Amino acid sequence: MLPISTTDLLPQKAPFTMVDTLLVSNDQSIETTFTIPQENPMVNDEGFFTEGGLIENMAQSTAAGSGYFFTSRGEEVPVGYIGAVKHVEIVQLPKVGEQLHTFMETKNRIGNASIVAGKIYSENRLVASCELTIFVNN
Repeated sequence: MLPISTTDLLPQKAPFTMVDTLLVSNDQSIETTFTIPQENPMVNDEGFFTEGGLIENMAQSTAAGSGYFFTSRGEEVPVGYIGAVKHVEIVQLPKVGEQLHTFMETKNRIGNASIVAGKIYSENRLVASCELTIFVNN
């Protein structure tokens, strides 16, 4: 039943988790939220969530959807790898305490690879987008 915590859906563990809650997960789309904590390793000295953190948030959002699929079938959560990052657009770095709302859309699946397009919003404004190729090691 969604929404659910992503604690058991992600192979990443604290402090390197970049997703809190899985809201939607189906064949075509995944939606997550993440409230940026000060102690996150992807927060810079000025209190902003970095570009790498935003890309990792999109990758982990995809992983949370995949984890949900596998755990709902009683299977172990597989490890995924970013194979390619394209069309990155960072509009604005969000600050500690902001809640990110991430939308991932599956564009194509080929074998154990998925091409996904992601957009991250904070306070109803677009902060980042990109396309990822993700490989799942199952």
